Amino acid sequence: MDCLSTASASAVVSLLEDFSLEMTGKDVPTLEEARDCIPAGTRINITFLGNEDLGVRLAAARAVQQFGYTPVPHISARRLRSRAELEQFLDALRSAGTAENVFVIGGDPPTPHGPYDDSLALIESGLLQEYGVRHVGISGYPAGHPAIAGPTLWSAIKDKTAALARHELTGDIITQFGFDATPVLTWVEAVRARGIDTPVRIGVPGPAGIKRLMTYATRFGVGTSTSIAKKYGFSITNLMGTAGPDRFVRALADGYDPHRHGVIKLHFYTFGGIKASARWVADFRTQEAKLT
Repeated sequence: MDCLSTASASAVVSLLEDFSLEMTGKDVPTLEEARDCIPAGTRINITFLGNEDLGVRLAAARAVQQFGYTPVPHISARRLRSRAELEQFLDALRSAGTAENVFVIGGDPPTPHGPYDDSLALIESGLLQEYGVRHVGISGYPAGHPAIAGPTLWSAIKDKTAALARHELTGDIITQFGFDATPVLTWVEAVRARGIDTPVRIGVPGPAGIKRLMTYATRFGVGTSTSIAKKYGFSITNLMGTAGPDRFVRALADGYDPHRHGVIKLHFYTFGGIKASARWVADFRTQEAKLT
């Protein structure tokens, strides 16, 4: 075993520490099945889907906590119909003891359903900390956003991190998923160059069918050219197989420099199911640990 291979494997193991996962309200049964391969305390984000009501979201947050993990409920700004609806959700989270960590996002609707235009408006409302929120996740877009111009995205991330500091809230940046590590790390370096030292959780697509990955990539505006797909490890002309993020995670670990990139961690989008993603992390980390 050469020193380079040992160092690379060690970097992968380090990068897989304190990873986070994503789930929906309907994933609670699968989460329970995956408990044997998810470390206690793991942060698990709970999406804010338009077809799930308060009861479903709250039940998911409670289940995550009861299983020994850290619930991170999402709040979709443009889906909220009123200040009262936001307060109702936050109050329910506080009553359940699951309000300390949230993730705020603008959300899919092009037109706000209520008074909140974007996630910055949620932070500036002052309601988060009033209801016991202490840590807030915000979004980052290394590959850009199909509906938002680049300069606007940079302004937004600077404004949101500044607002968190003003409101004495800690936070992290969770990025969209991608297939090419190089532009992701370049983007993180650009974040640091703007004086933002907030920890970054890099979005990683968990193992899933290639067709499913392509569908989500198209939906979220993530590039999947032939060269990028080949680098990731799948062919866009053959959609019958499955793909895991082995090459992507190794490339991140190889290119990561704490002095240039600051604190980074991994956030897994569980397109192939939360159990599949959690099992992949456990197996891959064990595999790499044997090489160190």
